[in-house]
This record gives sequence, C-alpha cells and structure tokens, in this order.
Amino acid sequence: MAQEAGLQPLTTLPGVGPALRDCLERLGAKTLQDLWFHLPLRYEDRTRLVPIADLRPGDTAQVEGVIEAVQKGFRGRPQLRVAISDGSQETLVLRFFHFRGAQADQLRLGARLRCYGEVRRGQQSLEMVHPQYQHLGGEGPAAVEETLSPVYPTTEGLGQKRLGTLIQHALQRLPEDEQLELIPAPLRAGLKLASLRRALLFVHRPPPDADVSLLLQGRHPAQQRLAFEELLSHHLSLKQMRNAVRRQVAPALDGDGSLRRRLIAGLPFGLTAAQRRVGAEIAQDLATAEPMLRLVQGDVGSGKTVVAALAALTAVESGRQAALMAPTELLAEQHLRTLRGWLQPLGVEVVWLAGKVQGKTRKAALEAVAGGAGVVVGTHALMQEGVVFRELGLAIIDEQHRFGVHQRLALRDKGREGERIPHQLVLTATPIPRTLAMTAYADLDVSVIDELPPGRTPVTTVAVSNTRREEMIARIRAACLQGRQAYWVCTLIEETELLQAQAAEVTHVELSAALPELKVGLVHGRLKPAEKSAIMDAFKAGEIAVLVATTVIEVGVDVPNASLMVIENAERLGLAQLHQLRGRVGRGNVASSCVLLYQPPLSQLAKARLNVLRETNDGFRIAEKDLELRGPGEMLGTRQTGRLEFRIADIQRDAALLPAVQQVGETLLQQHAPLAERIVARWIGTAARYAGA
Repeated sequence: MAQEAGLQPLTTLPGVGPALRDCLERLGAKTLQDLWFHLPLRYEDRTRLVPIADLRPGDTAQVEGVIEAVQKGFRGRPQLRVAISDGSQETLVLRFFHFRGAQADQLRLGARLRCYGEVRRGQQSLEMVHPQYQHLGGEGPAAVEETLSPVYPTTEGLGQKRLGTLIQHALQRLPEDEQLELIPAPLRAGLKLASLRRALLFVHRPPPDADVSLLLQGRHPAQQRLAFEELLSHHLSLKQMRNAVRRQVAPALDGDGSLRRRLIAGLPFGLTAAQRRVGAEIAQDLATAEPMLRLVQGDVGSGKTVVAALAALTAVESGRQAALMAPTELLAEQHLRTLRGWLQPLGVEVVWLAGKVQGKTRKAALEAVAGGAGVVVGTHALMQEGVVFRELGLAIIDEQHRFGVHQRLALRDKGREGERIPHQLVLTATPIPRTLAMTAYADLDVSVIDELPPGRTPVTTVAVSNTRREEMIARIRAACLQGRQAYWVCTLIEETELLQAQAAEVTHVELSAALPELKVGLVHGRLKPAEKSAIMDAFKAGEIAVLVATTVIEVGVDVPNASLMVIENAERLGLAQLHQLRGRVGRGNVASSCVLLYQPPLSQLAKARLNVLRETNDGFRIAEKDLELRGPGEMLGTRQTGRLEFRIADIQRDAALLPAVQQVGETLLQQHAPLAERIVARWIGTAARYAGA
C-alpha cells in the first residue's frame, strides 16, 4: 500500500545515518512521503550560458569566464573581488564577503570559472555577490544542464545537491497512482485533475521540453494538481480544528467594564467607529462560554493595539489573565511599551517575557505570571516549558501568519484546564480580501478595522529606476542633515537569511562610504536579539541617521522622526509586504516619502503593481488589487519550517481553485473522514496532530 510505502522512515534510504536524519527532521521530513512532497521553492535555469556583454542588472544568469584580476582586503573589511572575462569585451566582478583563505588561493589568475548568480550594478561594472561557481578544467566546453534545476527549501548542514539526491532516491519508491491517490475518483472526475504520480515526478524533474515560463510562474498543470491537494489539506485541517474547538468550553469573560471605561477616558485620542464596532464584537464573543476564535484585520496604523488592550482588560476585570504574543522581540517590545503606558496607571501589572529575559529577571517574571499578573507580553518564549499561568483567559496573537496554527494552539494550551481553554484573538496588519480570508482562516471569525485614526500623515510614494541610485543617496543626505532619519531596505528574492544579510552588508558598506558625515546602522535577521535591539534603540534615539535593514523591520518599528524610506528591488515584493514596509514612515507630523527603487526594465505586471502603491495608501484596496493582479506575494507568510504554510500553493495565484477545494473538502469530511485525515497528515505532517487539538 502507498500509505505503508510512504510511511517508511528515511533511514531506509542509502546514506541516511543519525546525523543526516536529524538534519532532515529539522526540515519536517521523517518519512519517504515527506520527501516526495518536499517540493521545489523555485527553479534555476542553468540550461544555457549568457555572454557577459548580454547581462542586465536584475538578471539571474549562468556565465563562464577566465579570471583576469583578484583583489583582497577591499575598503577596510574582509572582501574578495574577482574579475572574469569571456572574450565579449566586458568584465564581470564576483564579490565575496565571507570566504576562507583556501578559497581565495584557488581563485587564481587564468583559472576558468562557471558562475551562477544575480547580476547587480557595481561601481565600475556589473557584479555578482556570492555567486555559486565551479572550476572548469581544460579548454573544451563543459556540458550545461539539460533540465531546469529545482531549488528546495533546506536547512543548515544540508546542501541542495545532497537533498536533491535523497529526493531522487525517495522518488524511486513512489507507488502507482491508484495507491498514491487519496481524493476518491468520483470527486476527481469533474475537476480534470492530472495524475498525482506524474505531477510529482514532473515538478521534481522537469523534462527538457517543459514549458519554462509556466513552471517559473507556478501555473503548470502538474504544479496546479499539487497546489489543489495542498489547499485542500489546509482547508480540511482548519475545519477539523474549528470543529474540535466548538466542542470545548471557555471561561465567560463579562467584567463590569470599569477598567475599560477608565482606559478610554485616559487615552489622548478618541476611538474610531470601526474600533468601537470591533471592540463590541470581541466583547460579545468573550462573554460566552464558547471559545472565541476571532481574527482582527486592520491596516497599518488602524489602532489594533487599543482593541487588543480593551479585550485584555475584559479578562482582567473577570479575574483572568491575558497574554499577547508577537513574532519578533522588536514588535513585542513595542506592544510592551504601549500597554505599560496605558494599563499600569490603571493598576494592571504588565509582565515582559522574551528569550533575552534571563537570570533573576526571568525568575521574577515567571513568578509574576504564576502569581496571576494581569497581562503578559512576549515572543514565542511564552510557549516554553516553565511558563505557567495562574488562569489564562485570553490569548492574543499578533501577526498570526508569522507563527502558524500549531504555535497559536501551544499558547492556548498554557491556559487549558481539562476541557476548558482560553479565548483566542488574532491580529494582522496584512489585509486579506474576504474570499481569501474565508479559506486562509477557515477556523476564525473575521472582524475588520476599516478606518484610520485622524492625524496620520499620508506617505508620498514614487517609483524610481536604480540608475538614479546616486540621486537617492543625495536625497537621504539632505533629509538627514535637516535632522530627519531614513530607512534603506534591502530585499532579495531568495528567502534565506544569510543571503539577505549579505545583500544588506553590501549596501551598508556602499552607503557608509557615500555618506561619511552620517552614522549608518545595519540590522538583519542573523544578528543576535541583543545586537538588533541595541541598533534599533540607537535609531529610535536619533544616534543613527540611516538604517540599512532587511525586511525584519516590516512590522513593529515606530520611529516618528524617520520620514524617508528607500526600498531596493521593490518590484520583487508582494504589494502587501511593500505596504507594510511603507507603514514604518509617516508616523510623525512631517511629510514622509517612500521611494520604490526598481531594476529596469519593468514588466507590465510589475509596473501595474508599483502604480497601485503610488496611487493609494489603503491596505484593503491594495490587497484586492494584489489579488486581481495575481502578484507573487504570499499574503499568508513565507515558507519556513515549524509553521503551517504552503509548499507549492499560492493563495493569490491559485484563488480560482478555492471554490472546488471547499466543495471537495466538505464531501471528504462528511463521507470520507479517514481519507481527509490522511491528506492532512501527508501535507501538514507533524503539525497535523494539532488539527484535532
């Protein structure tokens, strides 16, 4: 049976010992089936060589050339620059920041290299930063790849080549279609779904005649077949979870309203009608014994925090505790400052619990939580063993898509007493069109704060070609010399933190040299939390004029004095993410600007998407437009292990599949429950056990 073949442990594959098994487990792969469905993130085209003269900034290409010059120790920091030429009268510079001595010694004059990487504009010529490369021996041409090369999500200690080989070994044990299929034939009949077996073999090994453009867009029938089943598994798991929650009870939180009235009276602003409406919906849910599962969507700056504070006070008035969990220490600390400012004058204790809280401070925080402190704010550290609440009545999760369903449930379980569980409130500043919200958050009721508080400064947005980069640097200098501050955001299409950090480091070196009179800071995902906090604190205090950052600053950074933002390679990000980043400026009372720096030439789709941002600051309009344009942005988070997310489906691109997914899902739950369980287990794996929690 396929089920049995698929459930064999990976240690049955050649070469998988304990160390490699542990590596694979970090990817969420324990069985053969896990590797069959470990799908490529994207594809690289190494089927041809591009002459250096034909390269354009923004291309990802494969080139071949002979080393003509090598330069080490450039600009006061370890750096290696290697110039190669291919006889087309043009030179390409390869730039390395992280390199070993032995690697530098091998890159000698006259050596022939084949390189693959992203082309960017350097100071004198085009360059590739940290390209993949191989030495070519002899004079004869080496063969290029015959098919597109899949790029898989991977983890430290496990390279693409080794993972690809393991997946090929696993695919050799793929059973026939009738054993592999879990969607009954009558349900598949009307949907024109391709064969699952053929679809898997195709996406892992696209044949030479594959339609490259369809594959790169994720729209090939083989990818769509897999996307359908993945969306189905997601829908089924959320429905199962919602049904399980409905069978449980929660404490009825119906406080007397005294703390809430005092908070509203003491605020320096009045609540908007939308905040009052959503607050009332939450209060109504909390007053019943059925566990609340409510998602509050609100645009950047719409005032979700005050709605969350009112919900937390409802729990405190009822003698219970509330916990607020945020995905980053940056965002959690901002919530902490805000809530302490509002709640401590009311006599409500607000406790801080994050990874960096250690020693005596941590011990005191844990004692306060166990002793019944009213409100606890923190990161995923709230879910760790040793954190014991006296009576958790409400769990608030900010930016749900950064966590994932099972992490939300882990926090909920901190307040479990037998069959009784806390209420859950989920906040997101990523507006999601209603049709998508119904699928993406099928286990949640949805409320929308669709009104911005008065007094927010609108941000002027312009799209500018990267050829005007020096002009942008001059504009930053002028703004900072007038006492303002600026962000320069580096984005990369590759989701690894290492490559993002390297891109930011390159820009940091460039801006530090170009702006010697200004202090330029650098923040990225690979810094330790303490380093990140120190840099952010210095930026908030005005000690740093320009902050070079990766998208770690997307949410939770509030620096009213920052009035200018430059987003590099803006054409690569989804509209929702660009809108989030732009929300970091316009927080003071000074006119603010956001510059979308793009690599020409722009496609029609990229032009249309950047135009939407220039025309509107309304997040919901942007989300609808994003869906309409089928942009590549993933509204529901990026692929990372440990979170319930998509491997191949894209909720926007594949929106047309959703009605059939919902239909098939309902039939499966009603008539084929065991098959529904197996589909969820196949795609969601270890996270599936939370579906029935």
